[in-house]
Amino acid sequence: MQKAFLIILLLIPFIVLSQTISGKAVAITDGDTFKLLTKDSTLIKVRLANIDCPEKKQPFSAKAKQFVSDAIFGKIVEVRVLKKDRYGRYISNVIYNDTISLNYELVKQGLAWHYVKYSKDKNLQSLEDKAKADKVGLWQDKNAIAPWEWRDHKKKKVKL
Repeated sequence: MQKAFLIILLLIPFIVLSQTISGKAVAITDGDTFKLLTKDSTLIKVRLANIDCPEKKQPFSAKAKQFVSDAIFGKIVEVRVLKKDRYGRYISNVIYNDTISLNYELVKQGLAWHYVKYSKDKNLQSLEDKAKADKVGLWQDKNAIAPWEWRDHKKKKVKL
């Protein structure tokens, strides 16, 4: 019995990794985070994988949030879960309108960075490179600050 329990515990991370969840996007927190209401009325917090949208006080933050709202709010989406983070959010790739990757679209529209620290997705990097070259969205600003640098700067400022 203990052996079976141990095996189940070891398999849980793999079950979550291969999970696909459908549900309605019921709240948009920001450009890369939203809440999903599943068919069984479970509310889960979803964080888009491999990208990072501007923080609230950064340029293009509101545009990223609005883009996500226009794309998925009130609609049924498919959430392809990669893992859960330390905050309990489902780190995921999100598909809307049956075939469109929300993660890719945000980068393509110049509303998010490819979060290279956590991703090796060559498609995301290509999309970012093209958006940058075409000066799309946040790439209109030649001094655009990545959200992780913005957050790091804010932390250092608070400590001073």
